[in-house]
Formats: sequence, C-alpha cells, structure tokens
Amino acid sequence: MSGRDTGLRHWLARRWQQVRARRPDARDDSIGDDVEVVRRRYLDSEQRFRALLESLPKVAVQGYDRDRRVIYWNEASTRLYGYTSEEAQGRLLEELIIPGPMREPVIQAHRAWVEEGIEIPADELELRHKSGELVPVFSHHVMLGEHTDDPLMFCVDVDLSDQKRAHRELDFATRFDSLTCLPNRQTFEEQLNEAIADCRRHGDGLVLIYLDIDHFVSINDALGYEQGDRLLVELTRRLHQVTRVSDIVSRLSSDEFVIAFPGFQREDVLPKLVHKVQEVLRSPFLMDGSRRQVTACLGVSLYPDNGDTARELIRNADVAKNRAKLDGRGSVWFFDQQLHDELVYQHRLFDRLAHALDNGELSLHYQPQVSAVSGRIENLEALLRWQPAEGPPISPAEFIPLAERSDLIHRLGDWVLETACRQRALWRDAGLAMERIDINFSGRQMSRPDVFQRFEDCLARHGLGPRDIGLELTENVLIEADDWILEGLRRLHHRGFRIAIDDFGTGYSSLSYLKHFPVTALKIDRTFVRDAPDQPEDRAIMEAAIFIGHRLGLEVVAEGVENREQLMLIREMCCDLVQGFYFFRPMPAREMERALGGRMTGDQEFSG
Repeated sequence: MSGRDTGLRHWLARRWQQVRARRPDARDDSIGDDVEVVRRRYLDSEQRFRALLESLPKVAVQGYDRDRRVIYWNEASTRLYGYTSEEAQGRLLEELIIPGPMREPVIQAHRAWVEEGIEIPADELELRHKSGELVPVFSHHVMLGEHTDDPLMFCVDVDLSDQKRAHRELDFATRFDSLTCLPNRQTFEEQLNEAIADCRRHGDGLVLIYLDIDHFVSINDALGYEQGDRLLVELTRRLHQVTRVSDIVSRLSSDEFVIAFPGFQREDVLPKLVHKVQEVLRSPFLMDGSRRQVTACLGVSLYPDNGDTARELIRNADVAKNRAKLDGRGSVWFFDQQLHDELVYQHRLFDRLAHALDNGELSLHYQPQVSAVSGRIENLEALLRWQPAEGPPISPAEFIPLAERSDLIHRLGDWVLETACRQRALWRDAGLAMERIDINFSGRQMSRPDVFQRFEDCLARHGLGPRDIGLELTENVLIEADDWILEGLRRLHHRGFRIAIDDFGTGYSSLSYLKHFPVTALKIDRTFVRDAPDQPEDRAIMEAAIFIGHRLGLEVVAEGVENREQLMLIREMCCDLVQGFYFFRPMPAREMERALGGRMTGDQEFSG
C-alpha cells in the first residue's frame, strides 16, 4: 500500500483491534470463528473502499482523521489542489486548502459533526490551490465511524472550473459585445439606470451621446468585414482614452455606440463633451494599408431634461442622431420636444402616405415647358400631388423627402412611371400633338439594381420610346452615382432619351462635371431666376450656365419664371425653354388636355 493509504490502513487496523477487544473469551472457538469472519469483512471492506476511490480518477477524494489531519489523498486531489500525497499527509485540512475567511467556520462545522452529529451539507465552494488561487468545487462529505473514538471524514470534491468558465463565457456573451468587449444594450441600460439614480441622489445631470458611423456599410463592402472590425476596435480604444472611469461606453449595434457622461451640468461642459467625442474621429484610421478619414453623426440627450430613465434617454438620443443624419456626414443634433413631435408627425405621415398609394389619393399634375421665343408648349414635366380623402393637400416638399428615406420611394416611383406612361399613350392615341413627359428620379430610386430594366419595361408595355418619356435628375444624384448607374444612363443617352439635370446650380455646381455626364439638358434652379433681375451675381451665374450649356450642345430650361421682367431677361440670354407660373401652373390631366388640344401659348400675352 502507498504512503497516501497508510493513515487509512492504520485507522482500519485500530477498528479491528476494537472489534477484538469486544470479545471477552477469545479461547472459545465459535467466538474465534466469528472474529475471523469480521476481520475478513473489514479487510474486504478496506479493499473495496480503496478500489472505489481509485476508480474515480477525476474526483478528488481526501480523508481526514478526528483532528482534521490528512490520512488519504488521491491523485485527483493532487491535480486539483497541487499538493502531492506526501506533501499533504498529516497536514491539517484548514492549512492546506481552506481560504483564510473560511477556516474557523470549517473547524466549527467539523467539530459539530463529530461531537453533535450535525452533518456538513454538500455545497459549491471555492477552495485554495497550492499556488494560492481559488478553485471552484462541488464538495460532498462522508463520515465513517462517526460514533467511535476515531471518526474519519472523507471529502469528495468535483472540479467545477470548466463549468464556471463556460458560465462566465455565457454570461459575458449575453451581457457584452464579443468584438469590443463593451457592454451591450441590456447591460448598458442597467448601468445607465444606476448612474441616473446616483445623479438623482446628488442633484447632478447626465449627458448621453449617440454615435453612428457614417456609411459604415460601404466600408464593409469595399474593404471587407475584417477591416470594418479593426475600425470598431480602434474606435473603442480611442473612446476609452477620452472617458473617465465613471463614464459608460456601449456598442449598441454594428456601427452605433453610446457614451454616458454622468455628474455633469449641461451649461458647463456640454460643448466640451461633444467636441471630445468628435475629436476621437479627427485622426484617420488605418485600414487596408492606408489611412482613411471616418465621420459619424451624433445625437445628444440630457438627464433630466430629456428623460429620467435609460430607455428614454437612449431613445431620444437616437431620435436626435437620426435627425443629424439628415443633415449629412459628421452632423450633431440635440434632442428637444419639438424634434420629437416632428418625428412623430413624420411617422404618422409615412403611414398615411403608404395608405394613399392604395386608396387612390395620389395624382399627377403636368406643367408645360414653353418656348422662350414663341411661348408654345414643347414638353411637360410630371409632378406628383397628394390630396388626402380628408384634409388639405400635402406638399411634395413634405412627403417626397420622407419617402426617399425608405423603400417607399420605389413604390411611389413605380406608380409615377406607370401613370405617366399610361397618360402619354392615351394622349398619343387621342392624336394630341406633343413631345415628351419628363419624370423625376431620386438618388435612392437610381440605386435600385433593376431601375433601368423597369423603366424600359414600362415604356415597352405602353409602346413608348425616347421621344415620349424623358428623365430628370439632380446634379447631386449624378455626382454620387456609381459607375453602373452612369453606364445605364449612357445607354439611354445613346438611344436618344432626353436626360436633364434638374435644379442646376444648387448642388456641386461644377460646370466641369458636365462633360462627364450623359445629359442633354440643364434646368436652371428657380432661385437664380428669381433673383437675377436684382442680383448681378445670380444674373452672371445664370448667364454663364446658359452659355456653357449651349457650347456643350445642351438644351437650357429656366425654372420658376413668374413675371415679365424675369422672362425678358431670360430671352436676352437666349435661354431655350421656360417653365413657371407666368405661363402655366401645374394642372391635372384633363385641364392639360384642353391646353394641348389648342396648342395653347401661356396665359400671359407673349410679345417681343
């Protein structure tokens, strides 16, 4: 038997001697036989017990005598606690593996079992390794000979390290972001509510900044998700550098972060805090071997002004962030009640607009483009109008930008295209002499992968061609267009379709772009036409645009002509077409038919 079993063997030997001492007449053969039977049973019991202990290689088992000194220590105990059997033999339980704060309670519990029969319950414990580290175990205790003078306690310990590690990893995964190790939304809300409660007790304020990286999807698409992840990790590192221990940083979604600054008063540090977060993005990020500038929109909410719970503050900062995104890259917006009311109104308006498509509340009006020389109608522009079943009309300037922020613009665009093509075919079949109907396309519509196929399919259904339908795009749409969009426009241009730059002069306003775009016409924005008679600068810009447009072989249209003075100035500049209230307001199809039937000139007298 090995040294680790010596104490156990001695204990069993003592138990044998006690049995013999209970036999008063050892000379009696029958008694001797009984004693021999008992002796063999004890030996068999010892062997079976030892075999059982050795059959549990992953279960740590230790045996302790009445004084809590080690009499048994198996290999699993060595692996679990770091002591060899020789090192542990004869040492006190509390000196080996019991942490300091637990020692006295363990001693008292052992005495209570030995002296009063009060068992030590099985429990999860953290016991001490030889190195001093704590080891999580499930510990069960067995007392042998508890009613004798030599009771023996065995501890059966199961290592819980793997289970505890798995539990910690699961807990981390459910409470923190695996990439940045920042709190997730649930954890952030809990921490933010605690910070709010602390601010409430001390009468302090709190600033919450919602950060949304601009065009992060494009970064992932262009450089790959690995580079996008590196950007997020680096941004997290920078945020940690500019925040205090008491501040809370969280990653709420793929490209959205929130930072809470408790203990501040708005008047004192709000601009500084916003500037601090903006500075995090000031330096370029190293991605794919090159340095790239990254921007983000920020939304700001305040405690107690904008809410007194975590969810309210996050929601309102999100609302402000979304409003900031409408202003473009790197914008900042502070939440206020008016903003909230506006967004609620827009949300309801969006739902009403979706229903309007199904309920026949939309219509097209048509505004003529007339010759600046003769005043005769040459072409029409289709303009979308919304007359709800109840209430006043709603301006396109209000509902079209709302639709452009969602996929609803595609439904609107399809409806406009189908309606305009159907009307053009009806007028053709009625024998009305006219040229084109021009249709506006937004940037979001042009980004649709099948936009050109849908356009051509619609024309084909109605038997229309390049002389019947034209396109109008703003210059910003063309500037931001991908190569495949420009290539699609070039194909239409080569086939003879008319493509106009609408509201020219309000976007990038660089005439050098014109030579790269497949366009046939410029429409000078109404703001230049309105101010040209009184503003030399506007007049010079308009005159230059008309001159350059003609030199490039483009047709030029002046929008928003409302009085004779504007008209005469436009005629002096040799502009080709005029569109505006001076001649015609936008009108529904039936009124437009009467105008087309007579090939009418404008409402105003036209003379040289």
